[in-house]
Amino acid sequence: MIKFQLPKQNAYIYSQIYATLLYRYFIHLGYKGTHYHGWQIQPGMNTVQKTLDQCLSLILREPVQTVGAGRTDAGVHAPCFYAHFDAHVGDLHQNNTYTYHLNAVLPYDITVYKIIAVRSDAHARFDAISRTYLYRIGLTKNPFNFEFAVYFNHPLNIGAMNEASEILKEYTDFTSFSKSHTDVKTNNCKIVAAQWEPKQDELHFTITADRFLRNMVRAIVGTLINIGLQKKIPESIRSTIEAKSRSMAGNSVKPHGLHLIQIQYPDEIFAIP
Repeated sequence: MIKFQLPKQNAYIYSQIYATLLYRYFIHLGYKGTHYHGWQIQPGMNTVQKTLDQCLSLILREPVQTVGAGRTDAGVHAPCFYAHFDAHVGDLHQNNTYTYHLNAVLPYDITVYKIIAVRSDAHARFDAISRTYLYRIGLTKNPFNFEFAVYFNHPLNIGAMNEASEILKEYTDFTSFSKSHTDVKTNNCKIVAAQWEPKQDELHFTITADRFLRNMVRAIVGTLINIGLQKKIPESIRSTIEAKSRSMAGNSVKPHGLHLIQIQYPDEIFAIP
């Protein structure tokens, strides 16, 4: 039997052509963070990104590496999350079979809603316009939501907490609410909305910004709870922010009450189906 073998020069050319025939996709997913050490891959840890990459590689029969819209801490939930990846298959967004099979191999606490075709330079993290987080506080003991809301049985002054929340929108440097020794170039964020609202037997805090620092929302919530407990006045949040010191802010609240609920992108990055 005669084996056909490409000349080395042609083999290199074809490999380069193959490498350029990549299609970029956004994957819209959601996950319950209880059993994961956050989104981002970490050595020896069970993470959402590691699990998703393994399942995508299995279904597409090629190595796949996703890039997430951000990184959530261990135990944090994300009903709405986006990541991008490249693949040689050009019809993923048109064929629901891929989504079906992907959900079949993913564990019960990760679900894929949709695969979306995007421009070749679209980036799940850097192209995001805004992100919205929800923090849920349970006001009554409820065994059916203990993994999603933090039980808190002390009376809170919601008016004072909302007054302080409004002040957040006047500032951009949130060093005081950031985890120390992170690799970001700036601690500037633009908060456009922040509000506390009673919801049946829960108290919900919703906050929207162009970006968030690591641990930022949980530190803000802890600081606002101190104001709600009337340990500090609403105006005190100014000195907390202006100090640019993590020690001035309140303790970080527990992660399981935090939910990433929305990420917005500009329309122009999405390719025509």
